[in-house]
Amino acid sequence: MIQEGEYSIETSGLTKKYGNFLAVNKMNLKVKKGEIYGLLGPNGAGKTTLIKMLCSVLTPSSGNARVLGVKIPDGDIASQIGYMPQETGIYPGLTVEQNLNFYGRIFNLKKTEMKKRENELLQFVDLLPWKNEMAENLSGGMKHRLSLACTLIHQPQLLFLDEPTVGVDPQLRVSFWNYFNQLRERGVPILMTTHYMDEARHCDRIGFMQRGNLIAENTPAELLKESGRDSLEDAFLMFSQQDEKNQKEVVL
Repeated sequence: MIQEGEYSIETSGLTKKYGNFLAVNKMNLKVKKGEIYGLLGPNGAGKTTLIKMLCSVLTPSSGNARVLGVKIPDGDIASQIGYMPQETGIYPGLTVEQNLNFYGRIFNLKKTEMKKRENELLQFVDLLPWKNEMAENLSGGMKHRLSLACTLIHQPQLLFLDEPTVGVDPQLRVSFWNYFNQLRERGVPILMTTHYMDEARHCDRIGFMQRGNLIAENTPAELLKESGRDSLEDAFLMFSQQDEKNQKEVVL
């Protein structure tokens, strides 16, 4: 269960190094319960590395983090979170239904509950007619939809979504966001990465990342106000240029 406290995710100085390369630099991040928090930034900014540390997939080089009140990577939070990576975590040699069944068994779902969840999720991602289809025969977008369904099978208390709507059509993206909003209304927090600025507007708060650093953070409206720009794309460019300038001044 989620432990008492205002935040579902708290980090202090969270850092990840690969040799001399600094992937995530002293990250201080707080995500509230029932909040959709979006991480935006170019490839290599450190977004995926940050999520993997919070899911205990990667061990931090230094710093501290708590997820659902549990210190990571020491505590076991696997059964309480849902993690959808960029690479679909489905098994091509299994059918659509068997993939869901496999993940349901991992989380020890009872048969009656598993069947109920399978039907609900297959309807949600519009894969019910293909439940007996081998996963290897699905299109890229369909595989992505199945991956999302597998992530949600155990009704996690916290979601980590790494580019959750890449490869799906605009209509299904709307369906995804309807579901995300339902989860938010139930108090389920979501930390997600996205390259779609129109999606970022749906987030409660946004964090701009660059070179492992959080260079700006606020609500979409406040980021536009702070930057004096009309779009989040232009706002990111402004904050990015300011960060570049600050870095040069530090070097000098």
